[in-house]
Amino acid sequence: MTFLDSISAKPAALASHLEPAGRRIGLTLWMLASAALLAACATPPGSAPPERPAQSVAVRTPERTPEPVEQITPAQPLETAKPISPRALPGSGPVLAPANVLQSIAPPEPAQVTALEAPAELWDRIRRGFRMPDLQSDLVRDREQWYATRPEYMQRMTERSRKYLFHIVEELERRDMPSELALLPFIESAFNPQAVSSAKAAGIWQFMPQTGTYFDLKQNLFKDDRRDVLASTRAALDYLQKLYGMFGDWHLALAAYNWGEGSVGRAIARNKRAGLGSAYTDLNMPAETRQYVPKLQAVKNIVANPSSFQTELPLIENHPYFQEVAISRDIDVALAAQFADIKLEDFRALNPAARRPVILAAGTPQILLPWDNAKVFERNFEAYTVGQYASWTTWTVPSTMSSNEAARRTGMAESDLRAVNTIPPRMLIKAGSTLLIPRSAKVESDVASHVAENGQMNLTPESVTRKTSVKARNGETVATIAKRYGVSTLDVADWNRVTAHSSFQLGQEVVMYLPVKAKAPARSGAKSKATPKSPRKSAKPAPKP
Repeated sequence: MTFLDSISAKPAALASHLEPAGRRIGLTLWMLASAALLAACATPPGSAPPERPAQSVAVRTPERTPEPVEQITPAQPLETAKPISPRALPGSGPVLAPANVLQSIAPPEPAQVTALEAPAELWDRIRRGFRMPDLQSDLVRDREQWYATRPEYMQRMTERSRKYLFHIVEELERRDMPSELALLPFIESAFNPQAVSSAKAAGIWQFMPQTGTYFDLKQNLFKDDRRDVLASTRAALDYLQKLYGMFGDWHLALAAYNWGEGSVGRAIARNKRAGLGSAYTDLNMPAETRQYVPKLQAVKNIVANPSSFQTELPLIENHPYFQEVAISRDIDVALAAQFADIKLEDFRALNPAARRPVILAAGTPQILLPWDNAKVFERNFEAYTVGQYASWTTWTVPSTMSSNEAARRTGMAESDLRAVNTIPPRMLIKAGSTLLIPRSAKVESDVASHVAENGQMNLTPESVTRKTSVKARNGETVATIAKRYGVSTLDVADWNRVTAHSSFQLGQEVVMYLPVKAKAPARSGAKSKATPKSPRKSAKPAPKP
């Protein structure tokens, strides 16, 4: 008997062994197993087995001696057999499928998603966040050439930016704003936090005093938050978001940041009345505003592909440059830099809002330090026992006086008093002003918060006087003449060598030293043609490197 004959004879033997209720099931199982075995024998050596449909199932039954069973008649075809489960045959083993069938019906493995690694370089991170539409114009190409042909200027700007860029990018991503806006301080200030325009706009974002106040940037005797890295960045992004909400277009928002929202709104209204377009390129704008967005686009293009412009950007790693460090006592700027083990100019670059040689804890409770120097500062601050942290305190002027008198009362040289408090010559210090003066060893308390937050210094020009004489009226006294001319009774008495209670005869010449009226400035014959000023800043030339 051949192998194939033995295979074909086994169904009859198996059928005789099973009870009638299981005959069809047993025959079905045996036929399936036989088909699998025949297919395996028919596969040439070394060839891959043919693919099986996913529903093919082989069942391993317990080994037993087959016995003859009744033949299945044609009235009971195999395809009518009911599906079999593992419980159909008592005592049978688990249902198994051939290996290739298991692979085909197994749940697919989850797709392997390659996580995007954080860029190691901050420039790459900025490039990934570009979302503003590109502006194509001759002005853009002109500005590209301007920057590309000034590699030293670009190098200075980008080197300055390394201290601030990471923080700005973080804030932009947190607010879901385009990363191009991180490049805006290149256009505004060349990333110089001490930059001041001719219109008094200050800081890397160039805020005017009034607009800075609107966005809660404090400006007092001791600090100017328009220069503060954290405060000014928060205010600038608040303002840009506000402008984008007004105009729904980033190019128009930038134009409004430069020119003023009212000016842009009026330009759009004029174009609409004339049936013209209202996009950034359609508006009639001052020259500086017309070049403003092209400048930003040019810097964006250089950052996107520096090699195309023969430009090399300095490496700026994608991690924080600085961190905030709390201070609990007033401290001299020079001592703080010493505690942090950094140069004084580096400390000022991170804390440019400080306007005096001392930082008052009640008004500035934290400072910025390079990431690696923060712990150094904290250790040195805690270990310092040599003397006071601050060598300066404040004094409120009780009455209007000259800087010479104020210096005499505080024990300072007049030149030192004027220098530390930036008092110009020939100016009087008005009553209620706050002056910075040396702190003696006896002063233990720091400057109070209401002074640190609101301290101001108000000045008034000294009066220039000229000797003259006036005629006394009938019954006039020293006191009545002094009141008539708004001068001191003691001064009138001293000028005329009389007592303060003396009287004058009718028509008597009385010596007086009266202020000379300042000449009115010459009026120009032509009206100014200056463009309307932005509430943030006025038009100004590009910042010098």
